[in-house]
Amino acid sequence: MLSGKVAVVTGGGQGIGAAIAQLFAENGMKVVIAEIDEEAGFEREEILRSKGLDVTFVKTDVSDEESVKNMVKKTVELYGGIDVLVNNAAITSVKSIFERSLEEWERVIRVNLTGPYICSRYCAEEMIKRGGGVIINIASTRAFQSEPDTEPYSASKGGLVALTHSLAVSLSKYRIRVVCISPGWIETSEWKKKSLRKKPDLRPIDHEQHPAGRVGNPLDIAHLCVFLADDEKAGFITGVNFTVDGGMTIKMIYEE
Repeated sequence: MLSGKVAVVTGGGQGIGAAIAQLFAENGMKVVIAEIDEEAGFEREEILRSKGLDVTFVKTDVSDEESVKNMVKKTVELYGGIDVLVNNAAITSVKSIFERSLEEWERVIRVNLTGPYICSRYCAEEMIKRGGGVIINIASTRAFQSEPDTEPYSASKGGLVALTHSLAVSLSKYRIRVVCISPGWIETSEWKKKSLRKKPDLRPIDHEQHPAGRVGNPLDIAHLCVFLADDEKAGFITGVNFTVDGGMTIKMIYEE
């Protein structure tokens, strides 16, 4: 059962994170949207509260330790503790390795990999006080395959998959499960903040190239998060990665 539990969703103002925050709240959870974008955070809070859901936006930079500590402190003050953490916040850099600065590389790694480590460290302290908890890391199929010029993003997501099984072992004695989801092509256009929101522009071939017959949407990931967060249903699952990509990474593709 998830009702009454407290969840923190980083990057919860838009995209996959927004869908996770919504489904968690619809399942009776109290949700903190830990988001760096104030426009997106306040907007998502308003949308979900208008549905009668218990959510609170807390501005958070996951790459900054003091910001994370403040977010955790506010969450505990508001809701009494933390049961579930979803490390979803991420950025990217698409640029030639010969043009990308070291600062750009380090920024992506700091947000996408160090951020989840920081959030896990401080949220886990609160989970221990509750007798356990669940950490869900949102990685990417880019951890296992790449497009050109995406080195820092791919490296950070590969590191996040490894961080998952490492934390699962380290935190097991505290009854904290740690799992990972690697989404493939997830169309997030309709889950952006209002100023960026638009209708998806997808071609038939975009859907047809997926063995599942369609491009994914944020709710595909959110539904799995709801399952994994529930100890009654997923209590024997820890340390593993779930690839949710419509079958694309198992499809052999040859150019003719």
